[in-house]
Amino acid sequence: METRQHTIKKKVSFAGVGLHSGKRVKLTVKPAPADSGICFVRSDLKRKVTIPAYINRVVNTFLATTISEDNVQISTTEHLLAALNGLGIDNAIIELNNNEVPIMDGSAAPFVRMLHKVNRKRQKTTRKVLKITKEICWRQNGSEIKILPYDGFKITCGIDFDHPLIKSQSYSIKVSPDSFSKEIASARTFGFLEEVEKLQKNGLALGGSLDNAIVVDQSKVLNDEGLRFPDEFVRHKILDLLGDFALLGCQLQGHVIASKTGHTQHLELLKTIADHPECWEFVTFKQNKEDGVFEWVSLTSKAAGNKILPYLVPPGIDISEAVACC
Repeated sequence: METRQHTIKKKVSFAGVGLHSGKRVKLTVKPAPADSGICFVRSDLKRKVTIPAYINRVVNTFLATTISEDNVQISTTEHLLAALNGLGIDNAIIELNNNEVPIMDGSAAPFVRMLHKVNRKRQKTTRKVLKITKEICWRQNGSEIKILPYDGFKITCGIDFDHPLIKSQSYSIKVSPDSFSKEIASARTFGFLEEVEKLQKNGLALGGSLDNAIVVDQSKVLNDEGLRFPDEFVRHKILDLLGDFALLGCQLQGHVIASKTGHTQHLELLKTIADHPECWEFVTFKQNKEDGVFEWVSLTSKAAGNKILPYLVPPGIDISEAVACC
């Protein structure tokens, strides 16, 4: 895991359509100072409202992850956040002129390609990391997601659909900028034809098409190009998870194991993490002056961990149904 925080060297812009709104969106990612995190700004509004990409700003997880501040919302944040998280970009300002991040081709690949072109910029400030020290688990209605202690960041994901083309799939990856770019970033969101039609009749998925999503009917993929990976479906689930986990506001050290989960379940686990500071440490790197080697330095004891819970837990959210296994 890298010791220093990163931003990007210069701004980069994108244009596309919102998956659910169907509206055209222009978006620019700009460099940001160390310790500022990822923040969204609506450039189309007279009053400037900054929306931090933190768990306590999440207001909706139906079909996408939506964050809000002062009644101003940004939806479908997960693919762009996955690109930033997967590439190890800690700090960025995201300006957009509508309330939804453009869907691009349904994956994180267009974001990743352009972010690679402008390159990352290493910052002087060391990274802060949420280090899992005991197992944390949430499960409900057949879904389960947990994190185990692990020296690095790893994700193992499994899905199971009653569909002859998808069935059961699983994938595991040690997450790094290189592995994310090659194995996960280009996996597209997917939907079933009959469900897409229902969503559009109800005013959702208005920007959805075969250009920005995998669509399957009862037996086949309708996209002319087919699949980018035989297991593209589960790889996209990992992409979504990476995007949602960016809402921790810091890097994670641990092994995430998810089964039959989506945005709602990801949020539940993040809340469970916040509710159990005895299962993690908030740590950073410190350079030894004698040999120049970086070492872990704990920023929190259990008592100190409790003090940062308001930073992690949305006020008023009921987490009583979460199951902690630590």
